[in-house]
Amino acid sequence: MAVLVILESEAGQIRQASRSAVAAASKHGEIDVLIAGDEAAAQAAAKLPGVRTVLHAPGKEISEGLAEPLASLIVASATAYDHIVSASTAAGKNIMPRVAALLDVQIIPDVVAVVDSDTFVRPIYAGNALATVCSSDAKKVLTIRSTAFEPVPAEGGSAAIVPMPAAPASDASRIVSVTVAQSERPELDTARIVVSGGRGLKGSEAFHDVLEPLADRLGAAVGASRAAVDEGYAPNDLQVGQTGKIVAPELYLAVGISGAIQHLAGMKDSKIIVAINKDAEAPIFQVADYGLVGDLFEVIPQLTAAL
Repeated sequence: MAVLVILESEAGQIRQASRSAVAAASKHGEIDVLIAGDEAAAQAAAKLPGVRTVLHAPGKEISEGLAEPLASLIVASATAYDHIVSASTAAGKNIMPRVAALLDVQIIPDVVAVVDSDTFVRPIYAGNALATVCSSDAKKVLTIRSTAFEPVPAEGGSAAIVPMPAAPASDASRIVSVTVAQSERPELDTARIVVSGGRGLKGSEAFHDVLEPLADRLGAAVGASRAAVDEGYAPNDLQVGQTGKIVAPELYLAVGISGAIQHLAGMKDSKIIVAINKDAEAPIFQVADYGLVGDLFEVIPQLTAAL
């Protein structure tokens, strides 16, 4: 069997979520990877252990991450592969359903365990249950939940790099502009510690003045519940939950978050969960390892000062 893994890169390095996808794919057979971007990204992909061949896709549209041309390129290369895999990131969720549709197969998203080459486990009902899915499709199109698989090391391999032909042109979409968020904090989906705030912060000022100093003291990433994002307290890219980012840090601090099921789906696999909320009946306490009932506007400054 052969597997094609779609990789994502950032600043010439392979993202951790993609390295987790490679780890999951290693259970299926020989691995080739497809990487869009510059030569540095291809060289980084070639160093991943277990990778046989790097398919390097050049071109501006591909490098910019447009889903239509990249999906077409993947399908054009799909003949030799039994499984096509990517991480369950925003890009993966954008590209892989298109690939499945073009191949006329059923996508299997958010895989958290691989039973065999045809059988996979994925969460359903916002993570409250796990479904074991057996696919009879000739080609399996999968997205991998990165928190469920230990990523392969960034170095150790020596794969050959094969240039891909130019992707077919597409006028379905185009990149108008790209704005890159700048932050000295760790990335939310790979951070060891995450401090998340919810509606209980009551405004964006409290997010900056109360929550962020604690995150900075801990060297943590900052997250937010959907309610906080919808209220404008925090930007969309900080959202943790079923419709946001899935995280599983060593320590997750939920501050002023009630614990709606959609939020729990995005963080309940964290190793240690600490909840701070003035409502003793908040659902977040049911999944928390440690809970503190109190006013966050008093508790968080005291905790920050103590650190």
